[in-house]
Amino acid sequence: MKLTIELVPSTVWYKSLYRLLPREIWDRTRNEIIMNNGRKCQVCGETEGKMNLHEIWEYDDDKHVQKLGGFILLCEMCHHVKHIGLAEILANRGELDYDEVIDHFCKVNDCTQREFEQHKTKAFDVWNKRSEYEWKQDFGEYRGFVKK
Repeated sequence: MKLTIELVPSTVWYKSLYRLLPREIWDRTRNEIIMNNGRKCQVCGETEGKMNLHEIWEYDDDKHVQKLGGFILLCEMCHHVKHIGLAEILANRGELDYDEVIDHFCKVNDCTQREFEQHKTKAFDVWNKRSEYEWKQDFGEYRGFVKK
């Protein structure tokens, strides 16, 4: 699948690099991604609207280490898919059309809504297991910039 759901374990919510880095470092990183790849979603190719810098995390499920693997620029709809749990919350508040998020997933992946539901179920299964543990975070080259 080209576009996947990525759920961060609940035990590391609000500990994203976005929240921990000084704003100028985050903005510089975002601008570097845009300069290197253009101002377009790196998943679906969208060039209109707001673009979000998304952290790519790798998980060592044995040692419970969450390691920053890099960044990707995403349009708002792809970003909502990545954070589908938050998308559901926003939809329940009337701030987002959840059906549009599902439709976007299906269009990008050329799949059915049933396949979306299967992927979502698997993603939440992984999330539930990972949320049982405390995770050590490895910010790689950004560790020196992280606010304590």
